[in-house]
Amino acid sequence: MGKLFGTDGVRGVAGKDLTCELALQIGRGTAAVLTSLDGHRPKILIGKDTRVSGDMLESTLAAGLCSVGADVELLGVIPTPGVAYLVRKYNADAGIMISASHNPMEFNGIKIFKGDGYKLPDEVENQIEAHVFNNCTDIRLAEGADIGRIKMCRTGVKDYVDFLQEHIDADLTGLKVLFDCANGASARVAQELFPRLGCECGFIGTQQDGVSVNDGCGSTHLETLEAAVKQGGYDCGIAFDGDADRCLACDENGAEIDGDKIIALVGTDMKERGRLDGNTVVVTVMSNLGFMKYMQSLGIETARTAVGDRYVLEEMRARGYAIGGEQSGHVIFLHHSTTGDGELTAGKLLKVLARKKAENGAKMSDLNAVYTKFPQVLINLTADKAQKEAYKEDEYIAGFIESQQQNLMGMGRVLVRVSGTEPKIRVMVEGEDQEAIKSSADRIADMIKQRILDK
Repeated sequence: MGKLFGTDGVRGVAGKDLTCELALQIGRGTAAVLTSLDGHRPKILIGKDTRVSGDMLESTLAAGLCSVGADVELLGVIPTPGVAYLVRKYNADAGIMISASHNPMEFNGIKIFKGDGYKLPDEVENQIEAHVFNNCTDIRLAEGADIGRIKMCRTGVKDYVDFLQEHIDADLTGLKVLFDCANGASARVAQELFPRLGCECGFIGTQQDGVSVNDGCGSTHLETLEAAVKQGGYDCGIAFDGDADRCLACDENGAEIDGDKIIALVGTDMKERGRLDGNTVVVTVMSNLGFMKYMQSLGIETARTAVGDRYVLEEMRARGYAIGGEQSGHVIFLHHSTTGDGELTAGKLLKVLARKKAENGAKMSDLNAVYTKFPQVLINLTADKAQKEAYKEDEYIAGFIESQQQNLMGMGRVLVRVSGTEPKIRVMVEGEDQEAIKSSADRIADMIKQRILDK
């Protein structure tokens, strides 16, 4: 990966790392690269979530695009997968989403989709990056009538909701569901979509004040939803993140249902209906051992990738698999979408619940009990870019981690990785013995602190 684009676009603290000047140059670089592909005048869509910095970055991105001759259509507040869908429906050359996903309000990001709805490949990102690092001095700016134009698109949310309704294709009558929209991009879409599908709906996290996104709500703070579901007598709860490209859930008792469990439930349903292409689900190395054993017991193959939905998607496209995702709630349905889609995922999960409830009165807690997760300890260590690089190069730490893996004697596993979207080094240890894995995780974290973080 380059120095500007990470595993999920460009991301940083808005106004500090992700400045107006940088957004302007990303706009110019994007338009220049797209124009150079075939010489025509590009049409670029821009969507955003509810962060206060979204307006600022939208304006400067649009200015950069127009200054190189691209036309811009502003979608307004819309989920990331909505941009990925609409770029295809509207025959645009690219779609840009302004969001930092599940991160706190002060962060923001820029991710770019090609005209086919897939994220830009590394080589195209590298071309844009090269322009930016050269301060775009190698780009010819448009003049006169060649300067791009900006217009508002007011049909985006409706067209996206219509798409979701068609592809979920479910009657959820009889379900009572509480949705947490994370004070983010999903609020309007969810409030239009799920009542159409027939379920009795409650909604929380629907503020769009610019500062409340992901703040004590959404998929990174399930405790709010879990308590409200129990108190309100709901069949289950659904939580989105800030840009709604992921979702997690809880059952009627408030017990969490993570991405692994969602993939297990929906993937099994797809297998029963002959829709599980290749008899395989795609997950990452973070997926729980309990999930792996359950899939094996059902005769379903699992393909494992590095952490990051782009790697899951690459494996799915290369092998033709239909479903894949991450423990964090990114789930991709390749029959329907080109990226993770929280509301599509929620619809598919609720469709399974509605069917099972109609067949035998099953509750979401019954579905949630299909397998038992292995205990897992996750420690997030705050680390800047230099500290991340120092960790990668420290052979002593690598050897120490290997020794901790050996100490588990085949009864667990250790995974330590640098986050591609946050300033974190993540230490994960999983196994059958809770005390042993906690001790191992603590020792690894302490070693990283001593050698890297506390210097």
